[in-house]
Amino acid sequence: MSGTSLDGLDIVYCHFEKKNDIWDFTIFNTQSIDYDTILKEKLKNTVNLNAVSLLAFHNEYGNWLGNQVKDFILDHNLKVDFISSHGHTVFHQPEIGLTYQIGSGQHIANACGHKVISDFRTNDVALGGQGAPLVPIGDQLLFNQYDFCLNLGGISNISFENGGKRIAYDISPANMLLNFICETIDKLYDNRGEIARTGKLNSTLLDTLDNLEYYKQPFPKSLGYEWFLEKIVPIINASEDSPQDLLHTSVHHITTQIAETIKKTTKTNTTLLITGGGAKNDFLIEVLQQKLDTNATVIIPPENIIDFKEALIFGFMSVLKERNEINCLQSVTGAKKDSSSGTIFYPW
Repeated sequence: MSGTSLDGLDIVYCHFEKKNDIWDFTIFNTQSIDYDTILKEKLKNTVNLNAVSLLAFHNEYGNWLGNQVKDFILDHNLKVDFISSHGHTVFHQPEIGLTYQIGSGQHIANACGHKVISDFRTNDVALGGQGAPLVPIGDQLLFNQYDFCLNLGGISNISFENGGKRIAYDISPANMLLNFICETIDKLYDNRGEIARTGKLNSTLLDTLDNLEYYKQPFPKSLGYEWFLEKIVPIINASEDSPQDLLHTSVHHITTQIAETIKKTTKTNTTLLITGGGAKNDFLIEVLQQKLDTNATVIIPPENIIDFKEALIFGFMSVLKERNEINCLQSVTGAKKDSSSGTIFYPW
């Protein structure tokens, strides 16, 4: 799994088992591989590549992914049924029927010598859906003891049951925004939110962010890096605030959007599972709990779930694909129907 926050590649080795119609999982081995400066810049600039260069990098990145997986398997002496790869999202514009994740499944398969299941979003978009978020199938079948599942990655997204159906959508930028500001002071991220904690709130900036058109749109809806570049970056770049104040205000923006989303469901005394890198931002979690008041109790799970839940669930999506069972939910993405998505690649 590689997320929009560009913090690196997450690899997880896990087993899934179904007993009495209930799915369970076990995580055995995990690894996070930081992108070096060159690869991170390449990934960040993929949106600006011409078609030929993009396709060439799609294959190059697939080879790189396959080699990382091969090393991981050898290091841990693993027996593997197949590899599940989300790839790295470059374009996500479902309104024009487009979503594109680089990391060629065929190149991964050839590089690591194992069957690969990837390309989970294309089919849903072809069916008129958003192609995102896809993690809610795992929330529904693996983490259904929680009322809400919130992921704080590059983008914040939420998942919950409503009227017997799973509902989910992207809420706002999260680490994507915070890390962008941190880069201006030569930091990769704001550790525990300590820099944001020292800042002051800019109410005018907060109002500008909170009133972006996306937040007024009904779900299903999803966000991509292009939207962030077009809508958020100009607002941040036009501000003369200090990085501390920008981070502080951005935390309030992110948590306001999350809290409002939960309050709209009119549920009270609920449980909110938070995963993704943002779960380690103590200041953000504190502000969110204040804004939620009694509407939800925040639950931070063990670190292997915080860091690897998304990768875990894409592995689970491949299990469902292998069994020809539904792994993309119409109620989440707005597609014409539920589907079993993913493309299978065999080595050599």
